[in-house]
Amino acid sequence: MSGGPEFTWIDDEAGFASLLETLHGAPRVGLDTEFHRERTFMPDVAVIQLGWDDGIALVDALAVDLRPLAGLLQSDTRIVMHACTQDLEVLDTVCGVEPAHLFDTQIAAGFVGMSTPSLAALCRHHLGVDLAKGDRLTDWKRRPLPDSALSYAASDVEHLFELEDLLVAELRELDRVGWAEAECRVVARKTLDRPPPEQAWWRIKEAKRLKGRAAAIAQAVAAWREDRARRVDRPLRFVLPDLAVVGIAQKAPQDRGTLAKIRGLDQRHLRGGADDEILEAVARGCDLDLDAVVRPAEVKVDRDLRPAVSLLSAWISQFAHDHRLDPALLATRGDLEAFLGGHPGRLDEGWRADLVADRIRRLVNGEAALAFAGEGRLVAEVRSNVPI
Repeated sequence: MSGGPEFTWIDDEAGFASLLETLHGAPRVGLDTEFHRERTFMPDVAVIQLGWDDGIALVDALAVDLRPLAGLLQSDTRIVMHACTQDLEVLDTVCGVEPAHLFDTQIAAGFVGMSTPSLAALCRHHLGVDLAKGDRLTDWKRRPLPDSALSYAASDVEHLFELEDLLVAELRELDRVGWAEAECRVVARKTLDRPPPEQAWWRIKEAKRLKGRAAAIAQAVAAWREDRARRVDRPLRFVLPDLAVVGIAQKAPQDRGTLAKIRGLDQRHLRGGADDEILEAVARGCDLDLDAVVRPAEVKVDRDLRPAVSLLSAWISQFAHDHRLDPALLATRGDLEAFLGGHPGRLDEGWRADLVADRIRRLVNGEAALAFAGEGRLVAEVRSNVPI
């Protein structure tokens, strides 16, 4: 195709089986996905892009059973991706597995000083290549797909190996290959860890302020909404808006008439027996022992240490910059609060603990101090204990 990478379009089972045979035993395969999620609970995959040393294939997910891809994902082949989080969910949906060996170029870039770069930014920075621009409103379920969309999809895997090679070379120079590989494993595991339904109400901002019986009902109704959304494969907001969950929790309706008057609800939310199911969820919430209401673990930082969080955040940002790390990768404000509050977190083990945990302890214990070092830089120093 003029102006874009060459690729093979695969839209039949025989072609897909042949492709998987070609990829069997490959040391690495680039992978990306195109999907919609506007009207479904789970990602609705339309195209999967696969790249290897000798070519690129675009697989029509509307025509091909993708489950055999699981064998490749679970093999010794390294799967190279960029910003893998949503793609991992797609793979889990269609194959039921995640890659056994994952290398994410966005994660790796964070270990050489780039802050969550897009694929286009990474290609421009490392390769001097401008990727084909995609239309974020592309209908990936359209057939046939326009040439521009196909070219864009193929370009998403065209340069992954070049980027991996360059990033790994930089990581080796910094002795951080192990760090990046470990973080890829953590991200893959965390992405696919589904929280229990009892925690679904935590994602509703207004629900976090609910107390007592209202919190119990919110927990029960939000758990029901999660289950129903999965069963009917519709977004949560289509099943029941957040506002309605909170309204139901506060009003505790006992009949259809009262339920129908809840703000945020209309008839489409009550069809297909949903009204009865909501009332049953309300009843479960009303019967729930208040001790069984599951709340997020509250991270408490000692009052005397609260000012240290902001100061440490500023230092972490400078430290990360000085050591060619993405600050968010090194430690977020939440990480610092957990560490200072004595709660388990990312700073307790691995490369983060080795790099900054002891420094943080020394700072908060008064053994070290922060100082301006010119040009706006902030550095940690051995404390002189000499007041000025």
